[in-house]
Amino acid sequence: MSMSSVALANKYTWDGAKIKPTLMILALAFAIWFTPAPAGLSVQAWHLFAVFITSIICIVVKPLPMGAISIISIATCVFTKTLTMEQCLSSFNSSTVWLIVIAFLLARGFIKTGLAARIAYYFVYFFGKSTLGLGYGLMLTEFMLAPFIPSNTARGAGIIYPLATSLSKELGSDPKDNTQSKMGSYLITICYNTNVITSTMFITAMAANPLMVDFAKNFGVELSWLSWAKATIVPGIISLITLPLILYYANPPTVKQTPGAKEFATKSLKEMGPISINEIFMLTTFGLLLFLWMFGSKFGVDATSAAFLGLALLLVGGVLTWEDILSEKNAWDTFVWLTTLLMLTSFLGKFGMITWFSEHMKNLVINFSWPAALAILLTAFFYSHYFFASLTAHITSLYSAFTAVAIATGTPPMLACLMFAFIATLSACTTHYGTGCGLVYFGTGYVSFKRWWGIGALMGFVHVIVWCGFGLAWWKFIGIW
Repeated sequence: MSMSSVALANKYTWDGAKIKPTLMILALAFAIWFTPAPAGLSVQAWHLFAVFITSIICIVVKPLPMGAISIISIATCVFTKTLTMEQCLSSFNSSTVWLIVIAFLLARGFIKTGLAARIAYYFVYFFGKSTLGLGYGLMLTEFMLAPFIPSNTARGAGIIYPLATSLSKELGSDPKDNTQSKMGSYLITICYNTNVITSTMFITAMAANPLMVDFAKNFGVELSWLSWAKATIVPGIISLITLPLILYYANPPTVKQTPGAKEFATKSLKEMGPISINEIFMLTTFGLLLFLWMFGSKFGVDATSAAFLGLALLLVGGVLTWEDILSEKNAWDTFVWLTTLLMLTSFLGKFGMITWFSEHMKNLVINFSWPAALAILLTAFFYSHYFFASLTAHITSLYSAFTAVAIATGTPPMLACLMFAFIATLSACTTHYGTGCGLVYFGTGYVSFKRWWGIGALMGFVHVIVWCGFGLAWWKFIGIW
C-alpha cells in the first residue's frame, strides 16, 4: 500500500474511544423505540422522540460532527417512515435560519478586512491605561461585534481571545511563569462572561437564538431582531457595565496600571497601516445593516432581507468573493444542524409531545401562582445547564417544554418566551464547558477550575438579580407583560 493510501486510511479510521459511547447511545435509542408509547402519545410521536433524544445525546457526546448527526437523523426519520422527506426538509426554508447563515458570512468580512481587529485595538488604545480600563475595552469590543458575528465561539475564541492573551503576555502575565493573577486571570474571566451576556442581547449574536425565535412562534409570539434587542438593552447594559467592576473585586488583578497596553495597541495599529477601502466599505455596510435591523420593518424590510442585501453589497464591492462564501464551513454546517433540530422540535410539537410533557410538569407547580411557578421553572432551567456541554442541546431539549409549562400556569406568553430565551444563554456562565469558547478560555490556564466555577456561581446569582429584577421592571415599562 502506498504512503498516500496509508495516510488516507488513517485519516478515516474511526476513533476507537468513540465506539463504546456510540454503542451505548444506540442501545438507548433502540430501548426507547421499542418501549410502548406512554398513554396520550402516538407511536409516531414516541418514535420521533427516540430520534430526537438520541440526536441530543450525540451532540453532547460528539461521536460524529453535528452536521453528520443531523443527516443520520433525517435518514432515520425517512426510512422508518416516522416523517416524510418533505417534512424532514420543511425547515430548510426558514428565514430565521438563513439570517444566521448570512450573519456568519458577514462576519467573514469583518475578519477578512481586519476591521474587527482594528476596532479591538482602538478600544484597547482608548481604555487601556489601567487593568480595569482594559476590561472595559475588551467588553466594548465584544458588544460592538456581537450583532454581526453569530458564532459566539468564533467571536470569543477567534477575535477576543487572541487579543486578551497577547495583551496579558505582553504586559507580563503568563500562567507559565505563575503570573496569571497579575491581569490575565481577570481579563479572561471578563472576556468569557461578556461573551455570554452579548450572546443573550441579540438574535444574531448566538447561533441557537433563532431556534428560540421559531419555538416562540408555536406559542403565538413573534420576535423580531428589534423587539429582542429592545427587551435586552436595559438588563444587558446593566450587566455589561457592572461586570468588570464585580470581577475587579471577585477576581482582583494584582497589577492595576497598564501603561504598556496603549503602546501595544499603537504598535499593532501601525502594523495594520491606514484604514483600507474594504474596511470603509465593511463599516458602511455594518451601519446600514444595523439601521435596517432596527427600523427596516417600517419600510417593509425584514431582518433576513436586510442581511441578504448586506451580503450582496459585500459581494458587489469585492469585500467578499464567491470562494469566501463557499469556504465558510461554519455557516453551512450550522445551516444543516440548525434546520434539522428545528424540524425535529417542530414536529414533536405538532405530534403533541410538548403538550404532553408540559401537562405532566404542570402538575408539579399547579398550586403556585404564576410568578412563583415561573421563578421555580426558571431556576430549574438555569441550573440544568450544568448537565449540558452545549447551549444548542440545552435549548433544543428543554426550552419549549419549560416555556409551555410557564404559559400553562398563567405567565404571559411573551414574557415566558423571552425570559426562558435569555436565561438559556446566560446559564452558560456557570461552567467552563457551558459554551464553545469557554473551553478555549479555560484552556489558557489563566483561571483554575475552582475559581472558574466560583465565579460562575457568583455571576449566575448576579444575572438572576439583574435580569429577573431590573429586567422585569423594564419589560413591564415597555408593555411585555
